[in-house]
Amino acid sequence: MEWIDALSELKHSGRSGVLVTILGSAGSAPRKSGSKMLVTKEHSFDTVGGGHLEFLLINKARELMSSGQTEPVMEHFPLGPKLGQCCGGSVSVILEPIAGCRFNIAVFGAGHIGKAMIHVLSPLDCQIIWIDNRPELFPQTLPINVNRVISEKPEEEVALLPEETFVLVVTHNHQLDYAIAEQTLKRSDNPWLGVIGSETKANRFRQRLEHKGFKQNQIEHMRCPVGLSNVGGRQPAEIAIAIAGEILSVKNGARNSLSGKREGIPWQALKTLLDTTPA
Repeated sequence: MEWIDALSELKHSGRSGVLVTILGSAGSAPRKSGSKMLVTKEHSFDTVGGGHLEFLLINKARELMSSGQTEPVMEHFPLGPKLGQCCGGSVSVILEPIAGCRFNIAVFGAGHIGKAMIHVLSPLDCQIIWIDNRPELFPQTLPINVNRVISEKPEEEVALLPEETFVLVVTHNHQLDYAIAEQTLKRSDNPWLGVIGSETKANRFRQRLEHKGFKQNQIEHMRCPVGLSNVGGRQPAEIAIAIAGEILSVKNGARNSLSGKREGIPWQALKTLLDTTPA
């Protein structure tokens, strides 16, 4: 698989990787500038010249992934005996981390509201797990970032969700809604739990949770009724927009402000790295 095809699959799967590019070369070098290689935790795709240089770059890329590095890194390599390459030239390389998707949403329910939610959420940079026990309700084709799960007991799927998953419960059955909400609240790692319903339904759920021994802060974590109240509307699309707005307000509101912070590679470092002569 070529790097560009692997990059497309990486993006759709939400996994992380590092794109390695030869920025320039001087003297004799194994690959010309612009040559690229994609490195993931398990594989590498395409080549930037092979040999010990490529081995070092793959290791460097995986170190960046392990450390959570998000900024690009530039390196300069003389292709001499120390690298075990006798080309005699040198290359400048940029390693660009590609962050995996950390925005996971689980939608329980494939009815009218569930379908509307997928329509609204799937264009976002997120990974969606869509769960229901009625296979006939799912459309034949799904957006690339939506994973369909057909389960006889949807509430048991809660334990299998990735960490930090936003959970939305919009099923056809109040008892099932409660079972999913209860299992979600037993986990302490989900940033948001939304359950569709009225204030009456919400109060009943809160009373049941209290009788089950859940603490008040756990119960208050459940958002029911769900959705931004000032959006209004009762159509599935309107409800979906209100719920999506609440999800995004929680997700984006949790970000630290980065205003004024320098990002990327300073131009001085770029100039110094590119202003090289053969070793």
